[in-house]
Amino acid sequence: MKDHREKSPDHLTIRVRAQDDPVSRVTEHDTVEASVRYPHVVIRGPVFGFAEQRPEDGPRWRLLSDMDSGFPQHARDGLNSYLWFTARDDTEDRALRRRLLAAVARLEIEPVDEVSVGDTRYRVVRGDEFARIGPDGLEPPRPTDPEPPGPLSWKLSDRSVSRTKGFVIDHAAAVGLMTGIQRVELLSLAYRAARYPEEVRADSLRALHTHPGVVLLPAAFAFAEEKEDSWEPVCVSLPTPHDARRSMVNHLKEIRPLLYDVPPDEAEEDARAADEYVTRTPRGDELRVRGRCFRIVRVERLIRVGPDGPETSRPSDRDPQPPMRLHPVMDEFGNILRD
Repeated sequence: MKDHREKSPDHLTIRVRAQDDPVSRVTEHDTVEASVRYPHVVIRGPVFGFAEQRPEDGPRWRLLSDMDSGFPQHARDGLNSYLWFTARDDTEDRALRRRLLAAVARLEIEPVDEVSVGDTRYRVVRGDEFARIGPDGLEPPRPTDPEPPGPLSWKLSDRSVSRTKGFVIDHAAAVGLMTGIQRVELLSLAYRAARYPEEVRADSLRALHTHPGVVLLPAAFAFAEEKEDSWEPVCVSLPTPHDARRSMVNHLKEIRPLLYDVPPDEAEEDARAADEYVTRTPRGDELRVRGRCFRIVRVERLIRVGPDGPETSRPSDRDPQPPMRLHPVMDEFGNILRD
């Protein structure tokens, strides 16, 4: 009994608290129904963002970006820009500016996943996107999922505010019963199928031990096209179902004719179907045209957590390009220097 711990480490603790308010009860009911109708999980792939940990945060980390980068280097570049603009716009302290610019300089030449500026740590964070699937395909949005307030807008520029940026990664924070059960179910989620390269499977299984905890991010949304024996995601994950609907309409009317060799008569039919969808079923989750089915789908994301916080990139995560300089040289006074 001498070795008994009264308190488990945060990255091994899942704390469940009863949530009795009406919204939570309805949300829990939706989660139960979804687990029955869509009982299986399919991994979409890794996503990356970046986060900070300040001394006052303790073990917690706060996301400073969306988790929407497909490669670690894209997230490193995002962190590079974040620190550069912080140095330019958010401080008059020359010593702090020097430390920020030193971190920028390192990110320009090294594929590092963590830098420190004084007592603040900045880290590239790795997550996994997945969706739930059942007999009728991928899970669509749930009734309790967020929608933008006010009249629906179909302008791409009216994208909803991110629910991921600013999210606090706190493995020990209390959650509702169903969220706690989901996290327990996802503890063993890994890339196991033979279609994944051996090194990807090995890294994924290793992460179950190095980062055994799981934190769920707010749900995101995309649209996918039904293929013969699968569903193919078409867009990046977005904050609300309506953002995904808007992206789907734009894809059919603007993007597809621009990027693909679509015969004019087919392009016209796609555009008519999109306009009819906007008019008749602006909150619908499916659009069918020329025998093709597009569906708004619910995308979930998890971050694995270990003793030192959220997981960073894995050796098997590929990068399309090396680090590079993204911004002009700046001195400690905030002056932009010419090369």
